[in-house]
Amino acid sequence: MASGGAPLGESGDVPLSQLPVKGRVVCRGWIESVTYVPTDQTAEFSAIVSDADARHRTTGAAAGRPARLRVVWLGRRRVPGIDAGTEVRLEGMLSPVQGLPTMFNPRYEILSRQENE
Repeated sequence: MASGGAPLGESGDVPLSQLPVKGRVVCRGWIESVTYVPTDQTAEFSAIVSDADARHRTTGAAAGRPARLRVVWLGRRRVPGIDAGTEVRLEGMLSPVQGLPTMFNPRYEILSRQENE
């Protein structure tokens, strides 16, 4: 548990569609994509988290656009278990970066993983 924060848990999860502009939050979603940086750049690992599981998302205009959050781990080239299709719960401070809510170095809990298809 972070100092002054709540432990990761379902009771305080904020839906990604209702994230505040700034502040500490606990939320959950599905890893939609991950980004690796070249070895000649500063170590950073990032992922886009969505409120919709990509495996069950419908297509077309009626599907709507899922809410998204960018998570960034500075100083790391990889975070074990963080792969596309994984459901995670995240806790950290939000900041708006390039129009997208962003959480740097969040605490995370893996809730489920995508099975090999």
